[in-house]
Amino acid sequence: MRRYETVIISDPDLSEEARTALFERFKEIISQRGGEVIVLNEWGTQRLAYTIKKKPRGFYSHLDYCGTGKSVDELERFCRIDDRVMKYLTVMLEEDTTPERIREEIARKAEAKNKPPVAEADVEDSEIDPETAASESVEAEVHDEKPEEVVAQTTEPHEEE
Repeated sequence: MRRYETVIISDPDLSEEARTALFERFKEIISQRGGEVIVLNEWGTQRLAYTIKKKPRGFYSHLDYCGTGKSVDELERFCRIDDRVMKYLTVMLEEDTTPERIREEIARKAEAKNKPPVAEADVEDSEIDPETAASESVEAEVHDEKPEEVVAQTTEPHEEE
């Protein structure tokens, strides 16, 4: 199977029930064609760069799924003929994958995001030589200066004859 993502901009005036029914239809189309929806993110109502169907806003949603070309074709056909969908864009992310592999990848990313940052105490306890650290900080200060200041410090003034 291939991994796809589709970003869909739907009518912002839809009720919550109508929007839920629309998303359920997306999931049904993909599963009927042998695919599987991994994640459905609702990004909410956002201002559009330009008006679409005389509307300045749209409801953005992101669909991450595995499927075949037939499932993408049917999903895009449905988006073209349904008036609730204002715009859509589908991109293939991976050529050969499985839903389990994608779920593992998402779990790893979520775990990495939740790890606590390195505390300053951990850095102070590390095996860094204080003299080396001091010389490195002096070098960093020299490199942070403006080029004119460095040139002025390294050249001697010329005496005019």
